[in-house]
Amino acid sequence: MSADAHVWGRLLLMLLVLALLGACGGESPQLAKGQPTPPFTLSRLEGAPIAFPADLQGQVVAVRFWADWCPFCEGEMRSIEPVYQRYRDRGLRLLAINVRQDRETAAAFIEALGISYEVLLDLDGAVARSYGVSGLPTTVLLDRQGRLAARILGESTPEVFERMVKELL
Repeated sequence: MSADAHVWGRLLLMLLVLALLGACGGESPQLAKGQPTPPFTLSRLEGAPIAFPADLQGQVVAVRFWADWCPFCEGEMRSIEPVYQRYRDRGLRLLAINVRQDRETAAAFIEALGISYEVLLDLDGAVARSYGVSGLPTTVLLDRQGRLAARILGESTPEVFERMVKELL
């Protein structure tokens, strides 16, 4: 497959997934800053479930929605790893939630990244919808009480991500 055909194929796949994210009836909920965020339980890439907020109480949580077809996800996921390393001992948890892809697809993508933060599987996109995700990547920052503190739509720089995390810690 030529490089151009590969790019067009990824763009078409991205449009399809975005359509599927919004296709389950009605508009996406709009979470308000300072409000509690929806609880969820998802499986980690390795299989064990994690429940939010129960398993993460008292921590600052960055929830990052991604997929392997997202042209900005790979670089950003690598670039925020050092930020996570600097702040994880101060109470930062980073949850990389793969949206609507199977375990094998997500694992193949993650394997080459060299990241240490948790990867979760949102197989049907329900969590992404409940958080109002309409495009990828989207990062939602939650304070220590599980309330929405900030949202980053699209690609972010490690400097912006770090500044936002530091304000919450």
